[in-house]
Amino acid sequence: MEIKDYLEGIQKCDRAILGKSITLTESSLKKDKIKAEKLLSKCIHLKQKSLRIGVSGTPGVGKSTFIESLGRKLIKENYKIAVLAIDPSSNLSKGSILGDKTRMEHLVNSDLAFIRPSPNSGTLGGVSKNTKDAITICEAAGFDIIIIETVGVGQAETLVKSMTDILIYLTLIQNGDELQFIKKGILELCDIILINKCDQNHKKSKQVAVSLQNSLTYTQQKIKQSILVCSALNGFNITNIWEQIKTIEKQKNKQGIIKKNRIQQNIFWFKKILKDELYDLIKTNPKFKDVIDNFKNKPNTNPRTAVSKIIKKTFKEDLK
Repeated sequence: MEIKDYLEGIQKCDRAILGKSITLTESSLKKDKIKAEKLLSKCIHLKQKSLRIGVSGTPGVGKSTFIESLGRKLIKENYKIAVLAIDPSSNLSKGSILGDKTRMEHLVNSDLAFIRPSPNSGTLGGVSKNTKDAITICEAAGFDIIIIETVGVGQAETLVKSMTDILIYLTLIQNGDELQFIKKGILELCDIILINKCDQNHKKSKQVAVSLQNSLTYTQQKIKQSILVCSALNGFNITNIWEQIKTIEKQKNKQGIIKKNRIQQNIFWFKKILKDELYDLIKTNPKFKDVIDNFKNKPNTNPRTAVSKIIKKTFKEDLK
């Protein structure tokens, strides 16, 4: 396919072309990388205003069910939504199950929704290194709301903050340990904390919400997050959650926070992509194969010394 064919399909919101476009950005082949760069450069100029929402939480907390429930609410209000679901990749087989679509049956069958499961391919932080590119493509296709569902690994899952406007963290009443709430990490970065599956024990859910609120007040002096209980399975409190999301978006836009954050996010991803590309360049360059092989054969070699040799070889002119 030519670039113009991709662009035409993206602008028509053709689901098959959208999928192929994202697959192109995920490819490690040199010819695909070149084509992907050209495509993304065109898509940047087609980007439309969107709201980017990150949804995180531990495995089994109900992220997919929550997205399905919220998505049904948004579709009824005629929003076009894209869901980018990140699945963990096996360290052994490198494969991923990519089963999130099975838990979003209503969205899968809606003309106003697009769901794209992607493997994280070993990238830490809960998302894939190509998720940012997928967001660009979805915005060029005219989606109003883009939801990024993270892998689900808990407190260290903070990379999603670098590509979203609003971050939602789901937890359960069983995770109501106050010490867990005090832990720093994703909890201090999120905008909304949801205690899901409250239908299992409404009284306990409210107690956990109060405990969490007190913990955050104690550790952060002021409460930045909205704390709500919900049941994604039966849709309880989903309307209030959406209203809260809109309120936070309005406040952030009024204060210029979203615009400022997106500029900072672009700088962050520029640095990250530069680092990744430089590593790939060094890794595939035959000139450095001997250095890497020598390191493998000398287990007592200091890794920092070996890396320093590679850096000096690469940038010998600049380091003089």
